Amino acid sequence: MSDTPILELKGLTKRFGGLTAVGDVSLKVREGGIFGLIGPNGAGKTTIFNLITGVYKVSSGEVFFKGRRITNGESWQIADAGVTRTFQNIRLFKNLSAFDNVLTACHTGARYGIAEALLRLPRFRREERELREKAHSLLGIMGLADRAEVTANNLPYGLQRRLEITRALALDPRLILLDEPAAGMNPDETLQLMKLIGEIRDRFKLSVLVIEHHMDLIMGVCEHIHVLNFGCTLAEGRPDSVANDPRVVEAYLGAEEDK
Repeated sequence: MSDTPILELKGLTKRFGGLTAVGDVSLKVREGGIFGLIGPNGAGKTTIFNLITGVYKVSSGEVFFKGRRITNGESWQIADAGVTRTFQNIRLFKNLSAFDNVLTACHTGARYGIAEALLRLPRFRREERELREKAHSLLGIMGLADRAEVTANNLPYGLQRRLEITRALALDPRLILLDEPAAGMNPDETLQLMKLIGEIRDRFKLSVLVIEHHMDLIMGVCEHIHVLNFGCTLAEGRPDSVANDPRVVEAYLGAEEDK
């Protein structure tokens, strides 16, 4: 893992009226690393993802990707630069097959023009064949080859999560943001996902930033963890040091008692 940060947040702040959802958060994701972002519900984790990917505009602070400022960029520009994400609530084309979900994402890399597509010129046919091969390959790598023609809405929940990650990979990211990828999964599915995240990082030479409430997954797969509470940094460090930090224990126990 390189010491060079692929993602850096400097004093990131987001206010909604008089409410500060994220307050002066700074962190670095090392290139090639798997970085965890944790905290009780309402801590500001997904808001940070939305700020990184341009869904929300930053109130103050900066976002840098590979040393280049991407603060308040448009979502499509940030994705094109190499940052893709999944969502806490799965966002698939529910009525399309698993294959078509992935192929749709692959088409963002198409280089042919409208005229070439209408006239089905050689470049269009060649690229279409390559994109279909890419979609099939990704489904195979992610263990979904036998479900390629199944409508996304008919897939088991755990496989829908896996398909959403596959679609994000189709955009050829350098950094992938996973927003609670184990939500709704049983322990066996969570264990499989933990292995899958490591395999994705190694196979695709990616960096990963993951939000997760399943502490077994976070502690088992992440090399560095950043803890938020009420929109601010509470602690950060290696998994073992974070897990034993009294402030982190208190924040989580407090969250449990409030339920």
